[in-house]
Amino acid sequence: MRDLEDRLSKMTPKPEVRGPMAGYDKAHVAWRMVTEIVAGILLGCGIGYGLDYLFGTKPFLMILFIFVGFAAGIKTMMRTAAELGSTPGDKPETDERD
Repeated sequence: MRDLEDRLSKMTPKPEVRGPMAGYDKAHVAWRMVTEIVAGILLGCGIGYGLDYLFGTKPFLMILFIFVGFAAGIKTMMRTAAELGSTPGDKPETDERD
């Protein structure tokens, strides 16, 4: 049985991987991006609310940090989008000489 499994695995074509995120489907990447934006907004809201509670400046810092969290979520989302288009290559050469 193992011999049959080995022969079948050799005959089965392996999927080609082109980039660091080539194994992911588009829906998974889209949900990851949405999650990154929402997490940034919620984290900013939580930090802003905590600082408002601490300093007694009710909605000012919460609103400010919601925008900061949104900007951080967009930045993280753009980094994820850049990973989609990148392809793995050779490592950069160093100045070391043999």
